[in-house]
Order: sequence, then C-alpha cells, then structure tokens
Amino acid sequence: MSTEPEPREDTADAVDAEPGTPGATARAQEAEADDAGAATPAGETDEPGGEDTGGQVSEAEAELAAQRVERERIERRKAEKQGPIASGAKLSGTAADLLAAVRAVESGEKPVAAVFGESGPAPRRPAPEPVRRPQPVPAQPAGAPAGPAPETVQAVRRVLAEGGAPETLAPQAAALLGEGADEALRADPWQLLRVTGVRPEQADGFARALLGAECGPDDERRGRAVTVWLLEQAALSGHTALELPRLTAALTQRGVPDPDAAVQSTLAEGEALAFQDALEEPGAPRRREGAVREGEEHGEEAEEDDEQRPVRVLVGLERYALAEESLADALARLVNSVPKQDGAAEDWERAAASAQGSAAELIRAVAGHGLVLHTGGESSLAEPAALLQAAHGLGLRAWAAAHGPLGRNRFARLLGGPSSGASPDSPAPDGPDGPPVATVAGLLAGTEGPGRDADGALDLDLLVVLDAPQLDVETAALLAESLPDGARLVLAGDPAVLWSVGPGRVFADLLAARICPQVASRRPDPGPLGELVSGIGVGELGQVEAPGKEVVIVPVRDAGEAVHRTVQLVADSVPRAIGVPAEETQVITPGHGGAAGTRALNAALKERLNPGPGRFGGFDPGDRVAYSPVPGRTLPGRVVKADADGLHLSCAGEAVVVPKERVEQSVRHGWALTAHQAVGGRWPAVVVVLPGDAAQALSRPWVYTAFGRADRHLSVVHGVEQALPRAVAEIPAKPRTTRLPVLLAPQVPAAG
Repeated sequence: MSTEPEPREDTADAVDAEPGTPGATARAQEAEADDAGAATPAGETDEPGGEDTGGQVSEAEAELAAQRVERERIERRKAEKQGPIASGAKLSGTAADLLAAVRAVESGEKPVAAVFGESGPAPRRPAPEPVRRPQPVPAQPAGAPAGPAPETVQAVRRVLAEGGAPETLAPQAAALLGEGADEALRADPWQLLRVTGVRPEQADGFARALLGAECGPDDERRGRAVTVWLLEQAALSGHTALELPRLTAALTQRGVPDPDAAVQSTLAEGEALAFQDALEEPGAPRRREGAVREGEEHGEEAEEDDEQRPVRVLVGLERYALAEESLADALARLVNSVPKQDGAAEDWERAAASAQGSAAELIRAVAGHGLVLHTGGESSLAEPAALLQAAHGLGLRAWAAAHGPLGRNRFARLLGGPSSGASPDSPAPDGPDGPPVATVAGLLAGTEGPGRDADGALDLDLLVVLDAPQLDVETAALLAESLPDGARLVLAGDPAVLWSVGPGRVFADLLAARICPQVASRRPDPGPLGELVSGIGVGELGQVEAPGKEVVIVPVRDAGEAVHRTVQLVADSVPRAIGVPAEETQVITPGHGGAAGTRALNAALKERLNPGPGRFGGFDPGDRVAYSPVPGRTLPGRVVKADADGLHLSCAGEAVVVPKERVEQSVRHGWALTAHQAVGGRWPAVVVVLPGDAAQALSRPWVYTAFGRADRHLSVVHGVEQALPRAVAEIPAKPRTTRLPVLLAPQVPAAG
C-alpha cells in the first residue's frame, strides 16, 4: 500500500477518549460494532423520528402505514393460533409443559430426547392461502394528530416528575402507553422500560420513588418488564429470539431472584412467545414432514430417531417471531409454486445465451424457479442488470429494489449506461417512465415502483432485491408476502458485508438453508481496491500495489491526531493528490462517541468545510447530513435552507422537509458516518478512521464494509496497530439467533 500522498503537518494535541466509545456500552457487547445506535440514550438515537411534509403524505408516513398493516395482519395470525396461552399469573398448556421440560433437563431428571419426545413435535400450520396478503392502506391524513393528546403528555410529565424521571420522556411514554398512560405508570412503574434509552436501574429508581416500601426486586411486574427489555435488547443486536438458558442467566445478572417465574409470567401475559425447535445434527440428512410420516411406518426406528435429535428452547417477542414465521410461509410459497409462464423456454434460453458468464446462469435459474439467490461484490451488479434487461425483453414486469437511494441511483445509472462523472447525490437518470428501480422502503410504501394490483400484491412478475443482507425479518416478510402468485424473487447481495440493523439474518440463513438455486458471480472487483477488499472477505489483509495511490495508509498516534489528519485528507490531500473534491469524499468511523467518533469528526469537518453559526438546530445551508426518517434507515443528504416549514434537505436528489421539532432527533451531520449508515452507498473517495479506542469494535464484516465503500480511492487513518489485521483474520460476524432455517425445513426440500 502507498503512504499518505501529502507530507505531514503538525498534529493537534491528543484528546482523551470519552466514555461510550465503541465496545464500551452494554449493547456493543452483544451487537456488532454498533453502527445503528439503536440502544443509545433518548435523544441520541441514529434513526429515530420521521418525516413530515405537511400537506402531502411523506414517504416515512406511507412506510409506517404499510408497517401498521403488517402489524394488524400479525395480530390476526396470533388470534388464529391454536392452543392460546391463558392470561394470568400462572402458566398453562404448552408453555407450562415447555418450562417444566426445561427444568427436568437442567436438573438431570430426564434426558432431552425423553422429555421432548413425550408430547411429540408441535404440529406445523399449513402454508398460508395465497389470497392472504397485506392490503395497501392510505397513511393518516396530514391533519390527523401526529402524537398523543397534550393533556395525556402533561399527565405523564407529572408522574415522571414525581418519580424523579426526566420529564423529556413524557411524549414517548405517552405515545407508547396510550390514553391513561399516567395511570399505567403508577400501576406499573417498570413500564418506563418501554421507552428507548431507559435502563433497568433507572426504572428501578423510578419505581422506588413511586411505590416506596412496596417496591422490591422480586416484584412480578419488574420480572416481566426486565424480561421484555432483555428481548428488545437482543433484537437490537439482531436476534429474533433468545435461548431460554441465556435469557434466564441474563435475568439473574439483572437482579431478578426467580428468572424462571419471570419468564413464566411474561409468557402468561402474552408479552413473549416460547418455542421448541428440533435441531439437525451436523452431517445428518435434513428431516422433513415426509420423513415423519415415513417414520410412523417404522415405529421403533422413528422413536429412536426422535430421542437422538437435539432440541433448543427459545423465547422471543411475538412481533419478530410471527414475522419470521410469516416470512418462512411466504418463501415456501415462492419456492414450491411454479413460476408464471411468461415466455417460452427457448426464449429464456436465447436470452441466457446472449448474456455472459454468471449472468447467463442467473437468467437460466430465474427462468424455472420462484426464488433465486445471487452473490457477489460491486462488479456483480452488472448481472442483475442483465437479468432485468432480459426480463423486459421477454415482456415481464420486472423491477429492482435497493436498500437506499444511493444504491437505487447507482443501479439506475448502470441500467442506463455508465455515468462515472455523476455525483453520489445526483438523482438517477429519468425517462418517460423512469428506470425500473426503487428503494425497498418506497416500494413497500407505494411511493415508488409499480404499485399494487386489485388483490393488494405488487403489480410485477419479477423483483430483484439488491443489498439483500440488509433485509431484516419484518421487511423481508412484507416483501415476500406482497408478491403475487407465480412471481419470481431474486435476492442479490454481498454476503460479506455487515448484516441488517434490524433483527434477523435473512440472506445468510437462506444461503445456509440451500432451498433454492444460488448463483455466485465470477466478476471480481477490479484494481487495487478490489484486490484489497476481496482479500479481507476471506480473512486476509494483505498489501496491494497501488501505483495510482488507490490505497493510502496514514498512521496516527492518538485520537486527536486522527481527527486532525482526517480533516487534512478530506479538505486538502485527497482533492489535490487524487482529484476527488471534499463533497464526494465520505468519512467512515466505527462509532458515534469517543474522541474520533462521528460527533467529533463532524464538528471538526464542519468547522473546516462549512463554518457557520448553526442557526437552525446546529445546521447551516451546505452542511452534509445523515437523515433518518424512520429507525434503521439513513439517507445521506445536504442542507438546502431553513425556514418556518423546517429544515430543507436534498437527499439523493430528492427534496425533503424535516419539521423543526424533529430535526434534533432525526438529523445528524453527515461528513462522517458509521459503517452501518454507509451500507448501500459508494463514494469516489473514502477515509476510514480507526482510532485506538475503536479496536474492540472491529470485525471482518465491519472492515470489509467500510473499505468496500470506496470506488476510486481509500485512505485509512490507522491507529489500532495489530488490531486491524487481527480483526480481519480472527473476528467474523457475531452469531445471531434466528428461527428461519428451522421454520423452512419442514416446508421446503433442500436443493441438491
């Protein structure tokens, strides 16, 4: 690798790292180098809030409306489930048997196979009928109340003040608990744990102030609230459920005297669900429903097989558990159905023959299957583009959907021809009908894409989802359920990048399940950058020849020097030596806190690149920003102006107006982003900042994602010494507990 292209200037004084650097928080111990910031204190979240455009329904409102539809559908599914758990202080039915079985196993009274073999596996529900799909519902009118009633907020504020809690939590608490929220908090002060950023010790102090002598660690209300809080923290770390022993151990650490009773109470009140999943032993053939029927004919052989099968007991929040079941059912429908006959076999073969390499394999796979997986790096995007062009040539209604607007615009330019000179913030090329590319959020909300047919399904024959590793279970369930019968779904992406911000690892689970064709691109990313990133993907951080200064390493001694050198690179060295202007250079760092996190870097970069008084919530026209219309989604953009309507932004060429009251919570400066915020984007030049206090946050997926955002030039401000090659070689993605493979196994035969 080359050395830095510009001689050193004097370094700034060292700045001590503040608490809260990556890896120092509780969430960082559970999640991957927290880029999402979903567990940060109230008012400091990455992607809270929403967009309000006044007289028109915004994309965020439409997206939230679509999510409400999915919630209502899940509630209907919950009501239809057989053998419901009765509400009350005691557990009955399957849940009671489940926990009794767990205790029997843990005490050594019975072996696992004997306990769980007594009642047999829970029956699988049949796959859903095709007509049961989410129906589009218009978002709330612009004039509808956007939050709880003022009197409700005021009543909650009084209760919070009485309990010594910050009154700023009142609007969120009132929105979560609804009408009568003040009485709900008095009756159960631990309900405050539902508010983002509140921790158990803070809720305990609030409860002691309100309940006095009645408050104790063995309070059933506390056990339930802490159980739900732990499951929510697990979801923030990507898990859709937790194994029961891990959950009870965490409850013990949180001072819950009887963790089993806390779990029982949570299940009995319907705030969580319990599952018994049989696991397949390594190397054993996959067991399907047909294998069960065959075993019934062989009596003792089937019993012996059941006794030997390992079992795990899981507990999860119902919204994620039911979304995962819904996703499994919808994917099984796609895999098991015959694709719509929208072209003769010879027409598909002719289209494949005209393509090259892996693109031909992809077209042939899509011709005969309802679900296809496609893997590859940045260069592999040419293959989904060739598929879309072939599908349009065959008369199919084919669309692509990207994770964010930057990825959408980049793919649209690929469909329309090379456009290397276009700015990352420029809109996609447009024609009479526009390119057939949307964002996933816009597609589901109905603000982009083909719209929906009379049955509520997406009006298309083929959907190619780009950046598929970013799909969480809820978004993936919405997409799969929205596809009409006979449609084809292609999930395409780079499996080495960071997984989704939300719970689940949908793309990785499907790759491991091998239930459908998988096409691996053979197109390598070119040049020194492609060589470097490809090596990282297989665990090797090697030196590459970079004659054009494509890769530059800038060693630093401390965080203060890292900030100083980063500003110098963006404002001076990269524009002069590489020819990439500052507005097209993106800084990426592991976290928000610390002396070289996004906050510190953005403050320094603003002072150098766009100084100003920050008259509107700390922002001035020309500032680069990261706008989060809904949790889990970040849109890079730029401030255009500010007026009485709010802060006017340009995000990937689209005009956005953020109301004044939402600016603080949903807009950050965006010269520096975390890797999770940068996923789906790509810039001509990228400066990756690795201060010494970021060593614990590094992993192979993080490094691969951050380095892979650079198109022409990568500078690495390097202060972690051997932690970087060690992370690439030894620290893979942290495992996530999910149920998708187990749910798919009985419904879909393994491919090959």
